[in-house]
Amino acid sequence: MRLTSFYPVICTSRLQESHRFYTELLGFETTFEADWYVSLRRPGTSPYELALLDHTHPTLPEAYRTPVQGLLLNFEVEDVDTEWERLVHQAGLHPELHLRDEDFGQRHFIVSDPNGVLIDVITPIAPTQTCAAQYTTP
Repeated sequence: MRLTSFYPVICTSRLQESHRFYTELLGFETTFEADWYVSLRRPGTSPYELALLDHTHPTLPEAYRTPVQGLLLNFEVEDVDTEWERLVHQAGLHPELHLRDEDFGQRHFIVSDPNGVLIDVITPIAPTQTCAAQYTTP
């Protein structure tokens, strides 16, 4: 299979609230907006895409018309401490996981979007020697 694009689509019962969350707090821009679907893109040299879909829309097979569950989105950033300050202290998001360093090579924290999708904000750091041995090179 030769991909021309790849992006997650979040099935939601909170389309407008989610739209505001991803544009106002996470820097996405709207590229398409309908009352049932919103397409978003992060601008830059490596643009990232994300879409939001009303979970009741008939474009989904009927058995799958439920809001999202169990999704974790990783957002790697240059300075996780700055994002902690901006998103938790200034914007008032509730930390699902407080800012911390992990042996496997991440400094990160987790908040959630209006749907309960976990947003893991990460800055890579050096892993411990034990964990470093678990990494492979392509």
